[in-house]
Amino acid sequence: MHISSLLWHGFQTAHYSAFFAPQNGFRHFLHTQNADKPFRGLYTLNAFDASLLIPYFIVMILLAIYGVHRYQLAWTYFRYRKNYNPEPPQHFAELPYVTVQLPMYNEQFVVDRLIEAVCAMHYPKDKLEIQVLDDSTDETKEVARAIVDRYAALGHPIVYIHRENRHGFKAGALEEGLHIAKGEFIAIFDADFVPPPNWLMKVIHHFAEPEIGMVQTRWGHLNRNYSMLTQIEAILLDGHFVLEHGARARSGDYFNFNGTAGMWRRQAIIDAGGWQHDTLTEDTDLSYRSQLAGWKFKYLPDIECPAELPIEMTAFKTQQARWAKGLIQTSIKVLPVVFRSKAPLRIKIESVYHLTANLSYPLMVIMTALLIPAMIIRFYQGWFQMLLIDFPLFTASTLSIAVFYVMSQRELFPRTWKKTFLYLPFLMAVGIGLTVTNTKAVMEAIFGIKSAFARTPKYSVAKKGEKSKAGKKYRKRLLLSPWIELAIGTYFALAIVYTFINQNYFTAPFLILFVMGYWYTGLMSLFQGRFDRWKSGGANTKDESSPKPFPVGV
Repeated sequence: MHISSLLWHGFQTAHYSAFFAPQNGFRHFLHTQNADKPFRGLYTLNAFDASLLIPYFIVMILLAIYGVHRYQLAWTYFRYRKNYNPEPPQHFAELPYVTVQLPMYNEQFVVDRLIEAVCAMHYPKDKLEIQVLDDSTDETKEVARAIVDRYAALGHPIVYIHRENRHGFKAGALEEGLHIAKGEFIAIFDADFVPPPNWLMKVIHHFAEPEIGMVQTRWGHLNRNYSMLTQIEAILLDGHFVLEHGARARSGDYFNFNGTAGMWRRQAIIDAGGWQHDTLTEDTDLSYRSQLAGWKFKYLPDIECPAELPIEMTAFKTQQARWAKGLIQTSIKVLPVVFRSKAPLRIKIESVYHLTANLSYPLMVIMTALLIPAMIIRFYQGWFQMLLIDFPLFTASTLSIAVFYVMSQRELFPRTWKKTFLYLPFLMAVGIGLTVTNTKAVMEAIFGIKSAFARTPKYSVAKKGEKSKAGKKYRKRLLLSPWIELAIGTYFALAIVYTFINQNYFTAPFLILFVMGYWYTGLMSLFQGRFDRWKSGGANTKDESSPKPFPVGV
């Protein structure tokens, strides 16, 4: 039967039933959803509907596969829990020479904090070298040079190295610093990190095992309680550093250096072919090449190195888009080599999951486009049939996110982890809201579109209510993506209205997450920083000193 005549027949039947049936009560709702379905026996699947439902279910199944993998990571973490020993099995009889590299680009508001922390680290000065690798193009050059000169005059082994160009971006700076580095071991800290004084002494002895090529420590969060956004960012990162890194490291799978708060054996970098800058995640790229060369990595979650989380949505989006694009670039570059290698099949499969996880963002875009038409078509099949199919897929994909992050918080905060449930709806909503910018980044990687390394602005704020001049100077400006997000959020809001009109209440909570996510990321991108300007009387509404953002997925 044609869909238009079907709808008209259904309207007539529903109108007739509504005239004689009682119109309130839960029993009536269940009756109308099941027993009195006006379209029961009338609807037959046609080619048009199938063309929507088949790709919809394919996407849902693919997302569910990645969701099942999250369950598998959590299971692996606990299965191999006894494989972790925080103490090094042996110690150096004599401490080796260490070079600490501090790559930075336009970081004038945090450079003092970083250098102060690094110079306060416990390690013999005659066995230590600190390189400030500065690619800055603004006042950071003068600020950083003055700070380095001050600490050098106090006897600290610190040098300032400035490049006139950003060739290779961060990877290029690290490579140039490595050429003149004196250390057998290379520790790296980004500008927003504040390593504790005992960090070097806790990490170095793990390299007494000659097969260890890299040691990664866990990121902490200086400004976790700054806002709802930083709380969500902290939970997202905790999931990665607790369960993902923990599971892969303990089970013997490949895992990656995170670009900072880690230490390398110089020879492990050289054997891998050195730093390369053909991807935006040079750290993951080098990690896989080094492990394929035979080096072993260690992860030390008990050693925390705190850092500053982005406090503005635009900065967070820029960071996430860079990571999403870089990992897909790395997967295209590295996975063929992994599959040609003699690595066990288990490692090859896990590498695919690890490096292609961001493909879930374009899959989410497809699901977003098909969700409402599929819901309308399947509404006439009955809600029980919808739940019978959707609930297992929902459990595999969406519920796995909740389980994954709750478990990570339980490991870190055994007394207060239950608070995580309050953040879960917002965490999932933000993940949905990142779909637009991250999909663009992933598609750029797939089609080989190159872009610059977009730094994440550092604000030098830790406590709630603090303000930073960095926000005005380094704030990113997004153009089209916030409006797309708001439009998609409105689309889902109208879909919620439709579900209530048709008494299909079961899908409404799921759709609310989409509305929250797209509206939150869109509005926060548009209005971030405007409140400060309104409070200051509209001053500096157009900051000419703010550099244009690099076009990385935003």
